[in-house]
Amino acid sequence: MKNEKMLLYVQTSDNPERQYSPLVLAQTAKAMELDPVIYFLGAGLRILRPGAADEIKLGSFPSVKDMLDQTMQMGITVYVCEASKQMLGWDKVELIKGVKIVGAGTLNDLVLEANGTLWF
Repeated sequence: MKNEKMLLYVQTSDNPERQYSPLVLAQTAKAMELDPVIYFLGAGLRILRPGAADEIKLGSFPSVKDMLDQTMQMGITVYVCEASKQMLGWDKVELIKGVKIVGAGTLNDLVLEANGTLWF
């Protein structure tokens, strides 16, 4: 059954210019009393290594690390694809605190449940 308030943002890229949109949109959705969820997949995981997001700051925006921290502090769930972690050969790689590592099937479940999905 669809959750009329859930919006799913899927981050597949490690391109610095593509990092802000899902975070800004998820924070905006939360402020609109919606239920945003962010799912990191494929190359998007590279941003979640400790220190990686600290190095990305574009324009007048805070760093991506600050945006990620704020996103999670707002109660927005950030999922990470376990299969993508394995694909990158990261069996022992640590990721930033607060993310939830889940199976690939979780993305399918989220897509079915969400009222809308946006991919970055």
